[in-house]
Amino acid sequence: MAVYVKSIDAKHLVEIGLEGFYGPSAPERAQFNPNSYATQVGTDFIRNHQALGVDFASVHIYPDSWISQTISDAHLQFTKSWMEAHIEDAEKYLNMPVLFSEFGVSSKDPGYNSSFRDKFFSTVYNTLLNSTKKGGSGAGSLFWQLFPEGTEYMNDDYAIVLSKSPSTSNIISLHSTRLAIFDSLCSRKCKWGCKKKGGLDTFLYRDEL
Repeated sequence: MAVYVKSIDAKHLVEIGLEGFYGPSAPERAQFNPNSYATQVGTDFIRNHQALGVDFASVHIYPDSWISQTISDAHLQFTKSWMEAHIEDAEKYLNMPVLFSEFGVSSKDPGYNSSFRDKFFSTVYNTLLNSTKKGGSGAGSLFWQLFPEGTEYMNDDYAIVLSKSPSTSNIISLHSTRLAIFDSLCSRKCKWGCKKKGGLDTFLYRDEL
């Protein structure tokens, strides 16, 4: 299908849209899967993304669905190792950027609070910034999901309404600002990002701008 799409529109970016579970092509990476079931669902992050016509890798992050619905720091530890493993594999085996195309935490989870959601978002963003700083393959992230006011009736318990979530909104805004600053300094000749140092550290890791 990827090749077919390319035959119609050679400039159309194609991705697969899988969760990112590791399969039989890389049994040593199965340690990063959230549970034993993940190896049995028929997906294989590395092998699937080696298909001709696929332009970038995509991964989801839902530790509250995959590990336990009860909120704990284990979710944050998993998120960091899960992301770092996929960033490494995108560089080492796939030679393509990786987008964390869905991530979130349900407000219905036992022990949920907005403070944990902020920690979760910060973990995702800081892990990506570490890749950005090195000119790595971490290409971006899309949280699930953004709702405007008045549409909350469609909320699947993962939704964020910016005006009603000021602390999370600030974290999202700060991350966006950091990326915009980085982009303005980055050489377009870089493969995925800019390897410049010095002032970048200040822009990327200050708590406030």
